[in-house]
Amino acid sequence: MTGVPAARRTGAPAGAAGSPAAPGAGAPAARPTGPTLLALAVAGMVVSVQQTLVLPLLPQLMTRFQAPITDVTWVFTASLLAGAVATPLLTRFGDMYGKKRMILLALVLLLAGSVVCAVSGSLPVLIAGRALQGVSAAMIPLAIGMIRDTFPAERVTTAIGIVSATMGVGGSAGMIVTGLIATRTGSHHPVFWIAAALAAAGLALVAATARDVGVRTGGRPDLPGAVLLACWLVCLLLGISQGNAWGWTSGGVLALFGAAVALCAVWVAVEMRVRAPMVRLNLLVGPRSLSANVVSALLGFSMFAAFTLIAGFVQARPEEVGYGLGGSVLDVGLYMLPSTATMLVFSAMAGRVAARLGPAYTLAIGSAFAGLCYAWLAVSNSHGYDMLAFSAIQGVGFGIAYAALGTLAVRHVPMDQSGIASGINSLVRTTGGSVAGAVTASILAGRAAGPGVPSLGAYELCFWVVSAGAALAAVIAVAHALRHPG
Repeated sequence: MTGVPAARRTGAPAGAAGSPAAPGAGAPAARPTGPTLLALAVAGMVVSVQQTLVLPLLPQLMTRFQAPITDVTWVFTASLLAGAVATPLLTRFGDMYGKKRMILLALVLLLAGSVVCAVSGSLPVLIAGRALQGVSAAMIPLAIGMIRDTFPAERVTTAIGIVSATMGVGGSAGMIVTGLIATRTGSHHPVFWIAAALAAAGLALVAATARDVGVRTGGRPDLPGAVLLACWLVCLLLGISQGNAWGWTSGGVLALFGAAVALCAVWVAVEMRVRAPMVRLNLLVGPRSLSANVVSALLGFSMFAAFTLIAGFVQARPEEVGYGLGGSVLDVGLYMLPSTATMLVFSAMAGRVAARLGPAYTLAIGSAFAGLCYAWLAVSNSHGYDMLAFSAIQGVGFGIAYAALGTLAVRHVPMDQSGIASGINSLVRTTGGSVAGAVTASILAGRAAGPGVPSLGAYELCFWVVSAGAALAAVIAVAHALRHPG
């Protein structure tokens, strides 16, 4: 146990007397942290790949299973719901029983889900496999919590930035992999066999090299809080994701939103009364947490919008609809390669920027760049170089922003709550992404140039809306820095 501080050996929270510990406080800096960072980055990329690789497959799946789009979209929705429910649960369990254990569990379920999808011969089986895959969404916040436990303070923001950047890298890689396979076969099976192989590699790497030295609080889980949290999240996200398909004023959607509000109220009442709640409410709406979570939702809104908007715009044929780049699924991934490169570079630089300016101002800079990239497309979008410029600027913005956001979300909480704090921040980002899908789909459907064909003005309005969301995130980040200068 040499090299591990006494507070970690005894299980006492870092930052005695209730004061939050600094990021990385007490971390055993003498041991190399490079292998842990490599393992977490690879695993994060694998998880991000599974989130986007199905989007280009949806038209093929409609033909393959002779199913309407409302049924096929459950291939994506099931993963989203499973991830939303699993993220707060596994991150809390990570604080209680060890983050490495929960990361390994998430990767095992990703591997199992990938195999189920790879052998699936029916749509229900494929959806079940995708739900198992979706649990792995908890991996990124667990990794951020492990970094805070393991890394010295001066390296925390950089390490979080590198792991966070894998969300963009994996998203682009998923598009490229699917594009390469879609041009050669109409089967969805090879895509998921590749996902299974990547999951197995990530699992082996984390098991062999990642170190888990954080505080473990132990105790018994708050089962009523966990069940209520899962129920109201499912109602909320299901209502958002199905609003366009069912109608926003339909009885089903209104009932889901009503149930979400009622169950959330019951959940809050339960969490305020139990001794060891599943989620401490100050991690969601506390004075230092609220702004970080609002910014996370806005950046999730901006980033997830890119997955659907850019894919549709790149593949639109100008000779038929008057706009677009006439590209393929593979072209979508290739256009996003500059984002992958700049995201990796600037996420690694974010630590030095945050050391000089602080994470809140750094977050504001990244959010401003994220808003700029969408404003570019709103103004100029008729050439391939417009998409490449958008992609490069997007990588700068999200590379900086997500590195700083991951730090801002956990720096003020005790070490034994870093996992759940990061998990809540990730959860609201997922919620923001769900809202982005609903909002952009409504705009595209409401401004059609023909049956099922959005107009150029609809796309440009979407770009402006998403740009405004990122700009608002920058304003909130600056306000946070001014309000909490320490």
